[in-house]
Formats: sequence, C-alpha cells, structure tokens
Amino acid sequence: MLEKLRSRARELLARIFRRKPPEPGRFISGSKFSWRGWLASGPWVWPSREYLLYVPRGYGGWRRRPLIVLMHGCRQPPEDIAAATRIAAHADANGWLVLLPRQVAKANPWSCWNWFDNATSAGRGEAAIVAAQIRAVRRTYRVHPRKVYAVGMSAGGCLAAVLGLRHPKLFAGVFVHSGVACGAASAPLTAMRVLAHGADTDYERIGADARADAPRRALPVPLLAIAGADDSVVAEINTIQLVRQYLVFNGKPAQQPSPPDVLPPADHETTSTLAAGRTMTVSDYRRDGRVVVRRVRVTGLAHAWSGGVGTFPYNDPNPPDATALLAEFVAGRF
Repeated sequence: MLEKLRSRARELLARIFRRKPPEPGRFISGSKFSWRGWLASGPWVWPSREYLLYVPRGYGGWRRRPLIVLMHGCRQPPEDIAAATRIAAHADANGWLVLLPRQVAKANPWSCWNWFDNATSAGRGEAAIVAAQIRAVRRTYRVHPRKVYAVGMSAGGCLAAVLGLRHPKLFAGVFVHSGVACGAASAPLTAMRVLAHGADTDYERIGADARADAPRRALPVPLLAIAGADDSVVAEINTIQLVRQYLVFNGKPAQQPSPPDVLPPADHETTSTLAAGRTMTVSDYRRDGRVVVRRVRVTGLAHAWSGGVGTFPYNDPNPPDATALLAEFVAGRF
C-alpha cells in the first residue's frame, strides 16, 4: 500500500514538473491609428494601418525580447517579405518579436511606403503610424526597450531611415536594404528622379538638424546599410548619401567637404570574395570606439534582398545572407 502511494506521488510530481514542449511561433493580426499619421500628399487617407506580429516559438516568461520592425517594399505584402527573408526562423532561433506593418492601397496604389511625403519624412504620417504600432506592441508584449530595430527593403528601407532620424528614442539601430536618406525627396513628384540620381535636398543638413533635436541619451542610432552595386532601381549614390546623413546624425561628419557621391575614408574596411563571383565590401565608421555606421556593398546584386528565397520577387538567393547580417547586428556583433 505504501509503495503504491509513493508511486502515485512520483507520477503526480512528474506531471506537475514535466517540461511542456514550447508553443510554436505564430502570426497575430492587428491595426493601429495615430492622430499624427495624416499624409500631406493624401489627407483623405485614414491614418491607420494593419500589421502582422510574429510571436516566436517558446515565447513566455519574464525575459524581454528584441523587436524587429520589418517593413516591406513596393508591390510586396508583409507575408511575402516574411517568407522570403526567413524572418520567422531567425526569430525562433533568436527569440525576436517581429512587427510587420502593412501598407494600404488607398495610401499608395503600388503599396509603397510614402517615404517622399513631407509629413512622413518629418516623422509624422506613416512614420508616426509605425511608431504607434511599436508602442502598442510594447504595451502588450515583453519588448526590450533598448532592443528595437527599424528594418526595411526598398521603400520599407526608406521608411526605416526616416524612423531612425525622427524617432531615435524608439530604436537601438536601423537596417536599410536598398533605400535612400531621410528627406531625400523634396516632394512626391521628385521621388523617381531621386531614386535615379540622388537627393534633391540637403540630406546632411537634415541629419544635423535631427541630431540637434534628438535627446543625447538616444544617440547614437547605428546604421547598417546594404545595397547592390548593380541596383538599377535605387542608384548607388543613395546609399552613399544615406551613410553620410547618418554619420552626421551620429556625430561623425566628414572632416573635409567632398562630392555628394563620395564617402569619407572608413575607419576599417574589408573585401571578401563570395560565391557566384561576387565580392562584399564592408566599410565601418567608428565614433568613440564604437561602430556607428556600416556600409555593405555587394557586386552583382540588383534591387533584391540578398540571400533571400529566390522564388519571391525582389529576392536574390546568392550570398551574402542579409537576414543573417541583421541577426549579427541585433546581437551586437557590429
């Protein structure tokens, strides 16, 4: 009898303390409104956008998680950029929450983020809506307040650049793939010319003014900018200008004036040979011993997410893997 009681007690304890298998990752839908989200170029568009939130495998407990805010490009719903970048697998491996804002056709017929809208480039408009989505997720989930990253491809990368400059208190870093500097276009009508020839505004002055307005404790906001040397949609000068803008923003301007298509000498630079005959040049700019801007230039890469799933548009399956570079950035190996 005593032995049976012991056996039942052991079974009960085993049941109580048995480790449950971790819950699988899942996507959750939501939407968020912002009074500051009205577009200057489309004041009839209601300032609310839907989003997907990926909650990683095994989410729970008291540990605060990094939040990756991944913004799609034109003609690309959030479901596509999530699948093509394999962001869910990386989120499961690293414990990330991933916020994927969704553009609405009423705001842009090609589902582009309106980075060229004057309200958005000033930090209102769609930048304010995404900022409101971030705050909503932070209120509901255990997000690490110093590990929120703005990430985007093409038009999404342009919006990420805006968010870093205009809402620096929200972000630990900005990852721009094939994008342009904040405020690069003076008006929506000049956007296509900017993509082909570079900014028609004083983008460095925009960076300097943003630095003057930012709380000192919010700086620096490190930038990782990656782009292909063969990109025919967003000309290479735009990545150069984006880097220069963030150097000014982070307190490391060029020592001498230089042409708008030239970068100051990097503090450290390496070039490596990759598969498919490509090369990758990584240029680091440091301030006070810390990398504040890293530029990654990939030869042979067009307007596509590097290392993505090639069956999706705007994705190139060849190295380097941009999502892996993002993981290194978030982990602090920068």
